[in-house]
Amino acid sequence: MTSRTPRRASPTLILAVLSLGGVAYAMLSSSVVPALPTLQRELHTTETGVTWLLTAYLLSASVGTAILGRLGDMYGKERLLLFTLLILSGGTLLAAVSSSLGVIIIARFIQGAAGGIFPLAFGIVRDEFPREKVAGAIGLLSAILGVGAGIGIVLSGVIVEHLNYHWLFWIPLVATLIAAFATWRYIPESPIRLPGKINWLAAALMTIGISTVLLAISQTTEWGWGSPKTLAMIAAGLAVIGAWIAVEVRSSNPLIDMTMMRIRGVWTTNLAAFLLGAGMYASFIVFPQFAQLPTSTGFGFGASVVVSGLYLLPSTIGMTVLGLYAGKISARFGSRAALLAGTTFTTASFALLAIEHSHPYDLLIAAGLLGVGIGLAFAALGNLIIQAVPSTQTGVASGMNTVMRTLGGALGGQLSATFIAAHTINGEPAVTGFTETFLMATGFLLVCLAAGFLVPKHSHAEELELEAPAGEASARVLEGAQA
Repeated sequence: MTSRTPRRASPTLILAVLSLGGVAYAMLSSSVVPALPTLQRELHTTETGVTWLLTAYLLSASVGTAILGRLGDMYGKERLLLFTLLILSGGTLLAAVSSSLGVIIIARFIQGAAGGIFPLAFGIVRDEFPREKVAGAIGLLSAILGVGAGIGIVLSGVIVEHLNYHWLFWIPLVATLIAAFATWRYIPESPIRLPGKINWLAAALMTIGISTVLLAISQTTEWGWGSPKTLAMIAAGLAVIGAWIAVEVRSSNPLIDMTMMRIRGVWTTNLAAFLLGAGMYASFIVFPQFAQLPTSTGFGFGASVVVSGLYLLPSTIGMTVLGLYAGKISARFGSRAALLAGTTFTTASFALLAIEHSHPYDLLIAAGLLGVGIGLAFAALGNLIIQAVPSTQTGVASGMNTVMRTLGGALGGQLSATFIAAHTINGEPAVTGFTETFLMATGFLLVCLAAGFLVPKHSHAEELELEAPAGEASARVLEGAQA
């Protein structure tokens, strides 16, 4: 194999490579959702068994994202990104060739670990791009998490109807392999490193604690929120998380620097990410499900799997457009204002559905508002978190922010499933469960809007300064962001 080109790749090419890997990962996160009934039938399993295709992915992503971000800060972001893309390729290939539920669950667990793509990509952008292009690139990459998920849902029905479920994995696999080769070929290794070694005790405690809480939440539709099993698992998980934090605080070589987590710009942005995830992630499941229900229910639209996915198309378009213009919006109004505006649009989307959802255009309008909101808010979260920390902590900080959004999404998604399962008529979901879901999302997002006002406000000039390389701005970040 030839050596990599010595010429430095342009920011546009680097951004294209990072975006391709991000889209592939995001598609894999969502494409199985509309296909779950088909997968249940093809794999000869139960409804509980097939949901492990989502649970395994979620558990792995919630832990692997932050750890890979930290390893990228220590050993090089390009090296870890290439390693992550190869992991994703291996898991996706395994899923594509398998017809066994157990093997595909293992493959999904391997895929989920590749959530580190996004914090690593954020770090590469911050290290390699001119300062004036950082906000726009981070905004686009942040929006891609939602764009890719939307594309996955829209294409899923078409793939399952005209091909078979194996193609849900073959198509992203091609994109992942191309991204891996282009990463090796064109993305330079960053000279910015944070010396240290892996704190294996902290990594183990973090993995066990977060996974236990998420596992309990993911099983609530079967066990119930108030069951002793659910409560015991959540309590045990929180106790392990408490032990993990205690170990990190006392460690001279922490996996996750808790001093960083106390910075106002970090904890407020993480809080907003958790609440935003809790409010909006259910939409990727609820919108297609609502549209697919038969008209005999009195509110469903009787759409096919293919058509139901198209109800999220306005959302995907909105996220893409806002992601492309994220840099200009941040330059004109600031990332904090973009977060507040995005949360407002997203809140309006679910509030509209809570009030009126009797016509298909209600869902389409809400999806459009949702896309604008997510496009603005996701881009803002990515920029706000890297503005709050030095370059040496970009990977771990943005990784934890993604984890918080994932945890919120898990909570919101399971609450939604609980509401819908609790209200059925003749075996079909009743409209009450969907209305409660829309009201729940609106409530979470209103609290998110309030949390957004706690995020420190920076002028555009300050944001550019904070995006500077570590040697220029790191000390000022750590001194000022705690105010």
